[in-house]
Amino acid sequence: MIPSRLSSYLAQRDIQYDVCAHQHSSTSAQSARTANVPAHELAKSVIVEDDEGCLMAVVPADRMVRLRELSRMLGRSHLRLADEDRITELFTDCERGAVPALGMAWGLDTVVDEELESCPTVYIEGGDHERLLRMSHAQFHALMVPARHGQFTVEPRH
Repeated sequence: MIPSRLSSYLAQRDIQYDVCAHQHSSTSAQSARTANVPAHELAKSVIVEDDEGCLMAVVPADRMVRLRELSRMLGRSHLRLADEDRITELFTDCERGAVPALGMAWGLDTVVDEELESCPTVYIEGGDHERLLRMSHAQFHALMVPARHGQFTVEPRH
């Protein structure tokens, strides 16, 4: 079952989505593999923080946040990745490591990477390690209207 805060947020905005069950996974990349979806269509959440507080960066699961670029874009000079304990405090109704990429539902400022705007379908974590929410580009775009948008990710080096 997805967190009630998430389902209420989606219902209030009349967002249509499907719940896609998959085998238990421990990372976004693994969720994409087990659910058989392209990793660039899975929007993962990355929680960053500084002395001003936390925010959520929404990025494709196959990309990494460039913190320096994100900091410059937002005019915040000391952004760093939040630790797991801090994230667990913010998302008490989600399993550790399975935070849905909709920070606005939890009152968090959210910034979305432009890479996701080219996807015809977008998937987000459902709050646990066994469900993804699938929505059309139009539905995802409607959800992300209040978020800042920019280019602040890079493909990881292998």
